[in-house]
Amino acid sequence: MIHVTNLTKSYKSGDSVLTVLKDLSFSVPKGQFLAITGRSGSGKSTLLYQLGLLDHPNAGQITIDGFDVGALDKDARTAFRLNKLGYVFQDYALIPELSALENIMIPLLMLGHSQESAKKESESALRKVSLVDRMDNLPSQLSGGQQQRVSIARAIAHNPQIIFADEPTANLDTETSKAVLDAFLELHKQGQTIVMVTHEPEYALMTDRIIVLSDGKIIEDELQKK
Repeated sequence: MIHVTNLTKSYKSGDSVLTVLKDLSFSVPKGQFLAITGRSGSGKSTLLYQLGLLDHPNAGQITIDGFDVGALDKDARTAFRLNKLGYVFQDYALIPELSALENIMIPLLMLGHSQESAKKESESALRKVSLVDRMDNLPSQLSGGQQQRVSIARAIAHNPQIIFADEPTANLDTETSKAVLDAFLELHKQGQTIVMVTHEPEYALMTDRIIVLSDGKIIEDELQKK
């Protein structure tokens, strides 16, 4: 599903250059639940942003579902993200004035769904994360864990090929974090490909595979025994 070859990402800071990712190569098969972990500053989120087409690498190639995404122009990249990828962020990124249902409907309407179709698919997504009974609530009326589950529902409503999650439990307590991870695991059982950045070792151990980064390099890449 994802194939990465010699990926490098650098940032300029004054006269100096900081290389955050250093010549990374790996593949992610369809249906795998991959955790990317490592210390703060190791390059975890930077890598996720490259894989999720939210940033451009300086060198290397990323192929997703057979497409060389680095060769896509701006409009094609945007369309690729909207159609094939889903995102879950640690700050939920929900629109406060809209209900849970409306927050999920927005990207579907952007994809050209009718109002009726967008509502139906959004309700189905909320059902998958056990939150359909709160679909009319505003984000401010939901707990942190419930807001994160709404963001997961939004990410899966259009049936993306890959979900990218950046520290999805960072702002949550242990019990709520477990509920969010359970939602990911249930999606994974249904065949969803998931790439998750986490700094929590116990949550990484719940996935199929762990890649550990240090100073922009892969220092460990292990499949988990089930």
